[in-house]
Amino acid sequence: MLNFSATVNQTDLRLAIIECGRIAYERHLMTSNDGNISVRMENGQVLITPSGVSKGRLQANDMLVVDLDGRVVSSRPDRKPSSETPMHLEVYKAREDVRAVVHAHPIFATTLTVAGLEFPVDMLPEVLLTLGDVPITEYATPSSHEDAEVIRPFLKTHNAMLLRQHGSLTYGKNLDEALIHLERIEHVSEIFWRAKMLGEVKLVPPEAQAKLLAIRDAYFKR
Repeated sequence: MLNFSATVNQTDLRLAIIECGRIAYERHLMTSNDGNISVRMENGQVLITPSGVSKGRLQANDMLVVDLDGRVVSSRPDRKPSSETPMHLEVYKAREDVRAVVHAHPIFATTLTVAGLEFPVDMLPEVLLTLGDVPITEYATPSSHEDAEVIRPFLKTHNAMLLRQHGSLTYGKNLDEALIHLERIEHVSEIFWRAKMLGEVKLVPPEAQAKLLAIRDAYFKR
């Protein structure tokens, strides 16, 4: 359901958002009413979760349809667009290949930014092989235009980033890809935290990092 094509219908996309929200909520990647999920439809409009609704308890008619300028195309009378809509739309405007965006509040990954630590991209080989570097944005006031501004420098070159003291932003060709990026960020961040509690964090040796990056480059050049 999450691994949809570019031509999937709106009904199935609504169900995919519900499933993504349920997984994120149950895995404590989104808490309370926090976070938001969106997908780009075949006609270019965006289906996005509403403001003030738990992502673990979404219903199919909760989502709103907006255009790339943020204008509401259709919605329930009692639903308002997510306050983070401009941030989602910034991703879609910058990346034609992206069809799904997830903004979450993962505990361990967010803790890194609160503590002023960088994401440990060189700690596990699977991160170097798949996700690569995860930048941390400047601080932005939540629910403001600042969110869209601070992510702009990283959109063309990264598929995931941490929002300083405000969670994560991941995106991809479908919700499955965006959710995988989110889960990997949190998994790595938790391992880093637990390793720090035990003692020294061992990083992948530089020569091994070079080999992994070469493998990754060869894969993406296919």
